[in-house]
Amino acid sequence: MLRVALTGGIGTGKSYVVRRLRGHAVPTIDADQLARAAVQPGQPALALLRERFGTDVIAADGTLDRARLGLLAFADPIARAALEAIVHPPVREAIDAWFRRCRTSTRSRFAVADIPLLFETGRASAFDHVVVVACDPALQLQRVMARDQLAEPEVHRRLAAQLPIGEKIALADALVRTGGSFAETDRQVASLCRSLAAGGGS
Repeated sequence: MLRVALTGGIGTGKSYVVRRLRGHAVPTIDADQLARAAVQPGQPALALLRERFGTDVIAADGTLDRARLGLLAFADPIARAALEAIVHPPVREAIDAWFRRCRTSTRSRFAVADIPLLFETGRASAFDHVVVVACDPALQLQRVMARDQLAEPEVHRRLAAQLPIGEKIALADALVRTGGSFAETDRQVASLCRSLAAGGGS
């Protein structure tokens, strides 16, 4: 089974591509969902975040105040690095365990992990193929502002925390562009699935 990583910048359409992959019966896992699970009450990562960032990032019900933590992390590279050092290890372990299970529980020729910060965390070499989801940076900016109700300066800060999409494209084994219609994206995903099922990534 091929280990495939899917990545891209915020607002590039990764979630839509993942839904289309699932429509083709492709096993998928979402690193962001794993990260949310890793910081639930009772998990070691939440205690470490409280210790590093203080009680201001803990909501009244004991859960992580993700919005507050996000503002702190995206405003300070040192804080962001500390956040990633706490959350990323359990996410990596969960993804590796999931791929091991997939090898024995599915007939699929490949499985896909959606990992937004794949290149930023130096994890690309752990996968057989890397698929980048991309769109024009101006469209990316518009999408994030509309989706997250953020002001443009805040979106720029978040984009600056990620490798520029052009650099991700240059490192990709395969590319899905989402700047056109849904039908165009769907055709690219279908083509990608055929290629990966045959053992290729381009």
